[in-house]
Amino acid sequence: MRRLIFGGVLCAWFLSALAGPVQAQPPSPFAWWKSEQFRKDLGLTKDQCARIDQVFQATVPRLRQSKQELDREEAELSRLIEANSGEIQVARELDKVEALRSNLNKMRTLMLLHQRELLSAEQRVKFKALHEQWERDRRANSHTSDSGEHRQQD
Repeated sequence: MRRLIFGGVLCAWFLSALAGPVQAQPPSPFAWWKSEQFRKDLGLTKDQCARIDQVFQATVPRLRQSKQELDREEAELSRLIEANSGEIQVARELDKVEALRSNLNKMRTLMLLHQRELLSAEQRVKFKALHEQWERDRRANSHTSDSGEHRQQD
């Protein structure tokens, strides 16, 4: 059970950007392809892991830089709103913020797509199954958490 939950959590991170837009967050620093359990579950080769890591290492610095820029522009937008700036000035800054957010989401999603492309068709199927199981487990855990009960994990 622990293996399935662990693999599912990692799958969720990987698939989250492919399923829809994210909230302008750089990827988690956790390198799922370096996890022994995850490599085993998917049958990842050393070459696949190295190539996936290359994609990650090439993208993360740009993601961090873009996130910092987004944070600065969001702070400026907040300052303009607090200062009761005019609609035109706020709209211009809002356009900058949303363009940066869009670029960050696109960059992250493309990174994940490029990583996914390094998986075989069979690995993608396994990955999808792990993610679907994780979703079911997450929903079940959410319901037990809401009722104040706690499920013990292996």
